[in-house]
Amino acid sequence: MSSTVNSRILEPYAGALMNVAQNHDLVDRFSGDVRFLLELLQSSRELEEFLDHPFHDPAAKKAVLGQLVSQQVHPLMANFLMLLVDRRRINLLEGVCREFQAMVRRLKQTVLAEIVSAVSLTATQEQEVRDRILALTKAREVELQSILDPAILGGVIIKIGSQVVDASLRSQLRRLSIQMTAS
Repeated sequence: MSSTVNSRILEPYAGALMNVAQNHDLVDRFSGDVRFLLELLQSSRELEEFLDHPFHDPAAKKAVLGQLVSQQVHPLMANFLMLLVDRRRINLLEGVCREFQAMVRRLKQTVLAEIVSAVSLTATQEQEVRDRILALTKAREVELQSILDPAILGGVIIKIGSQVVDASLRSQLRRLSIQMTAS
């Protein structure tokens, strides 16, 4: 599905969810629920395939979702999930959740930064990265998404939207190698 078609389908559902969240002062709660749902989908490929399959009975999908989320998410969020099943759009749950997260970030003037490092950053290092990103972007908050990649050897790669700051050891070694071969 193209991104234009995708956004035409995802935005109205995510927007409706945002309206409910704002009208009931549940933006933070729904944000937590969305994180839970995304983690649930990522941890269970079988669940994702079950929900995506168009020939599975909607009642069965509702029953499974009800068992998995009824005690974990707000009742309004649970109702939203059932609506997605009824409209045969539950296969778009991950995309709707990601679009909702993007809307929350815009609302709260938060920037998402992906941090790739060879080892986990300490709390002090994370705060240092967060402070630099705040200064660079002028955002109110920074949401960090950490990814471990031992292949970068050391340092970090910071991705903010389409901007990439590559301060990895692997990249520095590559540049040094290019300079040495050019000489």
